[in-house]
Amino acid sequence: MRDDPTQFVGSIPDFYDKGLGPVIFAGPAEVTAERVAALKPLRVLETAGGTGIVTQRLRARLAPESQIIVTDLNGGMLEIARAKFAADAGVSFQAADATALPFRDGEFDVVVCQFGMMFFPDKHKGYAEARRVLKTGGRYVFSVWDSPAHNPFGRIVAKALQDAFSLDAPPFMSVPFSYASIDTIKASLQDNGFGELRADVVRLRGPIADFDQFADGQVYGSPIVDQLRARGADPGLLRDEIAKSLQREFGDVKSMPLQFIVFEATSE
Repeated sequence: MRDDPTQFVGSIPDFYDKGLGPVIFAGPAEVTAERVAALKPLRVLETAGGTGIVTQRLRARLAPESQIIVTDLNGGMLEIARAKFAADAGVSFQAADATALPFRDGEFDVVVCQFGMMFFPDKHKGYAEARRVLKTGGRYVFSVWDSPAHNPFGRIVAKALQDAFSLDAPPFMSVPFSYASIDTIKASLQDNGFGELRADVVRLRGPIADFDQFADGQVYGSPIVDQLRARGADPGLLRDEIAKSLQREFGDVKSMPLQFIVFEATSE
């Protein structure tokens, strides 16, 4: 599909990992891994695991005997993730759809998903599948981005896209920030058999060591690059504009605010 927001293919995973990972994913991954480690699980399923940024933090914090199974819809993302671990690390990888998981009922102590739920076309199925594969009393730990008002990178990229296209702007940036209603998410969790709900708004700063590399990640590390090419546009022009905007706003401090919501819920 021309504007499919789920297709992180081709060279996208590498730009995603190197350009976006250190700035907007590593800090939240520390928070996620700390939450999961406190639960002391032995079998963990990570959905929408991407390039293994959360997985690395989980492996560092969990007991050596614990097993981590990492899934993602995109095989290219998993290839980068797999290369980060030794064969005997207790981490395995499998391409899978989080709304139709290929695992038995009650197989896991914890299911974890960082910034993936927003991309699920059927969120009800995503919750139902997480509940199904969890043991009774197991925990679902996941996070979503708060609105662009609290995440300047989203505002900056969306404005650059809108400024470049008076009509038919690439829509990707609306997806990561489309699911920040705590009450809506709580209701969906309860409807799908979860209780003991907890939601925490977390605010961090994302370090930007290289504005050009981060701008590369925003354009070439997401489906934006293919959405631009489908419109006959040069991705490099947008990348340059994003880099300039980031430099103007955060060049003095070399970091920017990030805000996201972490949810924990117990399968009943």
